[in-house]
Amino acid sequence: MFSAPLSLTTDSHFELPSYLHESGVDNAWCDANVNGRDIHSYLVAPSFDSTGNLWVCDTPFGRIFRITTTGEWDLIIKYDGWPTGLAFQRDGDLFVADARHGILSLNIDLRKLSPVVTHHLSQRFMGVNDLCFAANGDLYFTDPGQSGLHNPTGCVYRLKWAGDAFGELQKLLANVPGPMGLALSHDEDYLFFAAAHDNAIWRAPLVDGGVSRVNKFIQLSAGVGPGGIVVDNDDNLFVAHHGLGTAWMFDKRGEPKYRIDSCRGDSTTALTLDVNDPRVVIMTESVTGTILKTSLPMY
Repeated sequence: MFSAPLSLTTDSHFELPSYLHESGVDNAWCDANVNGRDIHSYLVAPSFDSTGNLWVCDTPFGRIFRITTTGEWDLIIKYDGWPTGLAFQRDGDLFVADARHGILSLNIDLRKLSPVVTHHLSQRFMGVNDLCFAANGDLYFTDPGQSGLHNPTGCVYRLKWAGDAFGELQKLLANVPGPMGLALSHDEDYLFFAAAHDNAIWRAPLVDGGVSRVNKFIQLSAGVGPGGIVVDNDDNLFVAHHGLGTAWMFDKRGEPKYRIDSCRGDSTTALTLDVNDPRVVIMTESVTGTILKTSLPMY
């Protein structure tokens, strides 16, 4: 349908040091999500803070790391949870999507987590995955649980910001097969999110009451499905394609422009753009504990 996109390759940027390796034996998350394999980590959710440090989660072992610009790994917290997503609020506070505990906030100085929202209408979430903020402070997040094509019950939520605190929690969608990463268009009129088990990116026009006329924006194939996504200031859409060892860049019309291939494994689960250079793409290869990096051409 489209011309083949330009192919790029990553380099290994950072790698989890061996002294920070764990064991996935008898780990409940590993049993459910990686067929019980004994893995030493599962890194996801790369996010930059305002000073250029890179933050990542290690989901099965409840760890959140800060990686300095020179590559030092700092274990900020280890706790009884499954962190899957990170997002910084405009004031610099860090929020965590946790598949066990819902949406949390992390006091970085105290290294302490606090609950933000744990349920909807007295029912706990199925297992939240990712989150992002709008300019007005509204928080969007996905709740896939174990949903899929066999059980398309994954949800997308909006937690409204009321000026000095969070207010109403709106369930925008409840029929998504595995909603994962999500991002707003530059004008914030649209919410894009990965319907991982439909192997697709869905687009939801935003209205005051919720969403309207949701459509399938991009259909992918092969691999497991899309994970993390990012939208840049030109509305280019970057998609980590888990199981294919690839990320894609699509322009604002949905045409593929770049294919970015992993130099390590196929578990390319999430990605972000460098806070200091938006032409630099940073991606997690989860099973090897590697942070991958590539630079887009200057044209």
